[in-house]
Amino acid sequence: MSEPRSYLVCASQRSGSTLLVESLRATTVAGNPEEFFQYLPSTSRSPQPRQWFESVTDETVLSLLAPLEPGTADTRTAEQWRDQLLNLGRTPNGVWGGKLMWNQVPLVLDRAAGLPDRSGDDLRSALDDILDRDLVLIHVFRRDVVAQAVSMWRAVQTQVWRDDATPPAPHDGAEYHADGIAHLVRILRDQDVQWRNWFETEDLDHIDISFDDLVAAPQATAAKVLVELGLDADLAPPPPLKRQSDGRSKEWVERYRSEAAANGLPL
Repeated sequence: MSEPRSYLVCASQRSGSTLLVESLRATTVAGNPEEFFQYLPSTSRSPQPRQWFESVTDETVLSLLAPLEPGTADTRTAEQWRDQLLNLGRTPNGVWGGKLMWNQVPLVLDRAAGLPDRSGDDLRSALDDILDRDLVLIHVFRRDVVAQAVSMWRAVQTQVWRDDATPPAPHDGAEYHADGIAHLVRILRDQDVQWRNWFETEDLDHIDISFDDLVAAPQATAAKVLVELGLDADLAPPPPLKRQSDGRSKEWVERYRSEAAANGLPL
């Protein structure tokens, strides 16, 4: 067997990528894949609900989102940030794992700009300068972007992004709003287009993993990825997370599709 390789999961929010990376983490030999690039230097926090809607002025949407909370500025140098990221993401066998969403690309470019001896100023150069140049790229995507946006719309309201044990409560406080969902449909669809364009423009080999495959066969899908990383497929664990989607989500998806068709909202 060849030497195991490090990897970067390239995804968008609510695409199923968390299920994949938690399955890989559970092997204890496939890195410790976190979303290392999500934290804003100004707050040391990931984007808060209202920051996803900065261009929205509709108060009926904004009123459903929690107010912004202050954070603490990240004072690490670019080199300190990189060294910590590399250390935290590795398992003892040297495999590093991480996850990057397209909306986080500007943060990657900004951090990499502070590194010495840069190889270039584009995303590929930034990843080369921060991470292993022999990374396996894994593209996780969700064909049903409306269902993806509904899932995210519920998450930005409840601020519950994952579920390790129980399904979501039937009345979790989230409220349906077609314009809120439409805003996220546009963002999520654009993210996937940007990833696909980047792979094509840079002529990058990558593994495509669909949400449908992850949900239908999470253990087999993780096993497929392990093989590509040069690791033992038999280490793939049973799914460590439960799906958060429920009947309420399905109702919202159907309702949105109907309203989108009538009102010209994005699908």
